[in-house]
Amino acid sequence: MLYGVRRSGSAVAYCALSTRCGTRSEDGFRAGTAHFAEHTLFKGTRRKSARVIGSYLDRLGGELNAYTTKEEIVLHATVLKEDLAKASGLLLELATESVFPEGEVETERGVVIDEIYSYKDTPADDIYDRFEEMLFEGHPLGRLILGTADSVRKITPEDLRRFVAGRFRPEAMAFTVVADEEESKLEKAVLRLLDRWFPAHEAGEGVAGVRPEPVAWERKTFETTLRRRNHEANAVIGNVAPSLYDGSDRITAGLLSNLLAGPASNSILGDALREKNGWVYGVESAYTPYADTGVLAISLGCDKVNLDRCLAETGRQIRRLQDNPLSEARLRAAKKQLLGQMAIASDNGEAQCLSMGKSLLSYGTIETDKAVRGRIEAVSAGDLREMACRIFDPATLCRLVFL
Repeated sequence: MLYGVRRSGSAVAYCALSTRCGTRSEDGFRAGTAHFAEHTLFKGTRRKSARVIGSYLDRLGGELNAYTTKEEIVLHATVLKEDLAKASGLLLELATESVFPEGEVETERGVVIDEIYSYKDTPADDIYDRFEEMLFEGHPLGRLILGTADSVRKITPEDLRRFVAGRFRPEAMAFTVVADEEESKLEKAVLRLLDRWFPAHEAGEGVAGVRPEPVAWERKTFETTLRRRNHEANAVIGNVAPSLYDGSDRITAGLLSNLLAGPASNSILGDALREKNGWVYGVESAYTPYADTGVLAISLGCDKVNLDRCLAETGRQIRRLQDNPLSEARLRAAKKQLLGQMAIASDNGEAQCLSMGKSLLSYGTIETDKAVRGRIEAVSAGDLREMACRIFDPATLCRLVFL
């Protein structure tokens, strides 16, 4: 599937190739194969060496990048608009003609293992990964994106070739473009490229936007403390949450997360833990919807002597939300804040391009700003209260602490 949006007056163009094949697609492969494949796609194609790929857009003043999530691998580029065709062609070439040379794979293996160890040295990242691993135990979402050092050491170039050949299928891909060009011209240009790289496939066909079959799994709860030789204590508190396809519940969960500890300093927990008491440097709430479930979790780091205070105050603030619906004024302010954050994010061309790819893969369409605004405005104080009761139910709430 492809989608293009005109960004008038900009000399910069953005393109992204999003593929539904993240960590949860590693059945039959070693942990970390998806992420390792994403790294090594850049290490040589049938037409270009790793050195040529590395400098192909750099010499044009552009940028080439990629990332792996639990459900997608995304290749994306930022270039001057006159170089958009070159960037788009390169993304498609990487996805269809990468050869994974043994020497290059061995070199990149060391880079990926070093990345794994660097995460282990960052408690705030390590604890969140460990929390999701425990929360989704028995589900494909419980797999670590990076894998382990041991599993990555065992991944072969042939494993990478098989993984990409089996999962980088055009019907599971979305190609998105944001540039100062008429949308019809963008579409024609990208269709020409797709005809070149996927000659037997008709653009627009496929399963992008079709909800995957949910995975049956036995949900477990936990309250675990692990000893770490860290200066500060770290904690994550959370639960499973609405999926990508849970409609209004998904919007309510996003608003709740933003209200609790979003990026603004006046969030409920930001104000209570940092601004009023100075107990933490930062506290965050993240809501991540997946295809068949999701997670909403609060994470914080603090001096060890303040951990109990932080956990107690966090619980108190959550209970206030559960017991007392927000006033109309506070609810309006929360909605306005979220809408403002979304508007600012959408003004970034790269963020817009990546968001469109996610939307196409998930829903097969791009929601208009008006539709999203309507969904947010429809959330009531009662909806927020019910969501807070559901996600932060003491009977199912999970907690992980690093001490």
